[in-house]
Amino acid sequence: MDEKFLKPYNPNETEGRIYEAWEKSGLFNPDTCIAEGVTKDDALTFSMVLPPPNVTGRLHMGHALMLAIEDAIIRFKRMRGFRTLWIPGTDHAAIATQSVVEKQVKKEEGLSRHDLGREELMKRVQAFAAESHDTIIGQLKTMGASLDWSREAFTLDETRSRAVRTVFKKMYDAGLIYRGLRIVNWDPKGQTTISDDEIVYEERTAKLYTFRYSKDFPIPVATTRPETKVGDVGVAVHPDDARYKEYVGKEYDVVFCDVPLHIKVVADKDVDPAFGTGAVGITPAHSKIDWEIADRHELSHEVIVINEYAKMTVPGRLEGKKVTEAREEIVEWLKSEGLLEKEEETPQQVATAERTGGIIEPLPKLQWWIDVNKEVPGRGMTLKELMLDPVKTGAITFVSEHFEKVYVHWIENLRDWCISRQIWYGHRIPVWYRGEEAVAGEAPAGDWAKDGWTQDEDTLDTWFSAGIWTFSTLGWPESTKDLATYHPTDLIETGYDILFFWVARMILMTEFTLGQVPFKTVYLHGLVRDAQGRKMSKSLGNNMDPLDVAAKFGADAARMALVVGNTPGTDMRISEDKIKGYKLFANKLWNISRFILENTQGADLAAPLSEQDQAHLATLDDIAKDVTADIEAYRIYLAAEKLYHYVWHELADKILEESKPIIQGDDAAAKASRQALLLTLLDRSLKLLHPFMPFVTEEIYQSMPTKDASFLMVAKWPEA
Repeated sequence: MDEKFLKPYNPNETEGRIYEAWEKSGLFNPDTCIAEGVTKDDALTFSMVLPPPNVTGRLHMGHALMLAIEDAIIRFKRMRGFRTLWIPGTDHAAIATQSVVEKQVKKEEGLSRHDLGREELMKRVQAFAAESHDTIIGQLKTMGASLDWSREAFTLDETRSRAVRTVFKKMYDAGLIYRGLRIVNWDPKGQTTISDDEIVYEERTAKLYTFRYSKDFPIPVATTRPETKVGDVGVAVHPDDARYKEYVGKEYDVVFCDVPLHIKVVADKDVDPAFGTGAVGITPAHSKIDWEIADRHELSHEVIVINEYAKMTVPGRLEGKKVTEAREEIVEWLKSEGLLEKEEETPQQVATAERTGGIIEPLPKLQWWIDVNKEVPGRGMTLKELMLDPVKTGAITFVSEHFEKVYVHWIENLRDWCISRQIWYGHRIPVWYRGEEAVAGEAPAGDWAKDGWTQDEDTLDTWFSAGIWTFSTLGWPESTKDLATYHPTDLIETGYDILFFWVARMILMTEFTLGQVPFKTVYLHGLVRDAQGRKMSKSLGNNMDPLDVAAKFGADAARMALVVGNTPGTDMRISEDKIKGYKLFANKLWNISRFILENTQGADLAAPLSEQDQAHLATLDDIAKDVTADIEAYRIYLAAEKLYHYVWHELADKILEESKPIIQGDDAAAKASRQALLLTLLDRSLKLLHPFMPFVTEEIYQSMPTKDASFLMVAKWPEA
């Protein structure tokens, strides 16, 4: 027996050494890792991309959960003889990464990005991203992720950049990308537009003010934002609201807080008669809904009263004031004029920017958009319909199924996607201007700057490049062998919180560009919470760093703790006690192996099994069938739990205890049978457990007399 079993199992001495051996073997690469007896061209393929972590720092426990699930699936498929590709990569995460660096510069040097200039800021952002990248790659390896590092990608590298420019031009030429003046979500703190999906709604208590524009104005209106009312061009009521029918179509000139307004009363079905007074002021330049109402009733969109810094622009007493200051001044004016009829507290969902925490201001901005309602040339469907079709036809399935309804509902209500951002880090919009001329995709030939061309200043939304991840990582726009072999990918596994951020956009971009689905199955895991069910955060002090956890308990223990009890789409709780429990399990497996190897030296593996031992083997066969079926159906949590219970309660508690007198007894045939059984059970248990606990199982396997492959990670999966 190997002398290493004389000591307790120590993951700190084992895991790094084993990962290094795996990596050096080249077996993470499907070009060199083919099952015995199967040629490369005949092998079934299984492919998956790693959701690229943002280069903004370190991975968290949510990433660790993702890795535990994905690596279990990849190792399972590899052991079953599939030509298995798992593509690694990182995301430049434009807003998030630039925001981190800007905060550092502001804190340490007191400078803004404009003080530094675009070139200097980009140097610092790129240096930060490179350092973060190295940290993240180290964490991925520490957790045992068997990624094909020869194919590593970055959303901002040259291959991906070329793919981005190519897709942009393809969509631009198809008339699906346009530049237009529309209401956007403006983040005054980050000084950029953000998408609907990057908004975090916070419930706060607000005041609902009921007032009239003047003493002669016949209709009272209600609002939580009186500062926007100096930009009103109309009042809308519901067509069936009898209270206001006589006023519909009438126009009024009023002076509101020293600002002259022209107000037209219109009837619109989008007005809720039960909210406030049933009448709402229409401020097209500062509300998406109001913009649409103004469109329907041909009201002006031109009155802008708030700027990009959330300050008032209207001339007079309000000019230059913050919106909160203007709100107070207008309320005081309403009171002094006797126009304020009611003031009451009401709960309000306040839109804030996810990355900066800034309160969103809806503003009209000239931006780049993807038109989701325009028919795609040659496809007979709009982009929205292209996103719905593969889900409705079953070409893409969800784990779990209820996310299909969530997805369909969201896509059916999808608005055009604003793809431009007012930041410097990222893919710059590939459009060049010269007078009235514009070219898209690639820069004009020659010295375009000298020839009078200028490139658009804005950058693309990060999700544009992330949306082409499944095929850009396989070499597109070149017609590569990888693309032909591995696309569509088989599975995307990610958190349910980015279903619309990323999964939906990948379906949009891939269906348009390739006419294919990006993946066949969507597995959505839940959030990782602490033992009390709270979201992990720095402010609560309940964050767990995967590296710290792996150093303390071993990566195997962390992986099992994250997988067992984790049903798809459901938030899970994690604690050090749970992880510690699986460290004890790793030790239990080590001790089981030591007992078996001590007591089976020189055993005859071909010895005939007794009836009792055949029954024990049949039990494990049944477990193997169940585990195989569970993993195939992505019931990863059930497979891991069944193996845990088998190894601890059946193999250790029952079979090993039963074996002691047999091995020590005088019945040679019974002893030979039991020794052969124990080695077979251990060999199969290690193989079944390997996807979940790769390090400890590999370490034990290397000492097994039944060893039938260079590494357990490429040994044949147990069949009944």
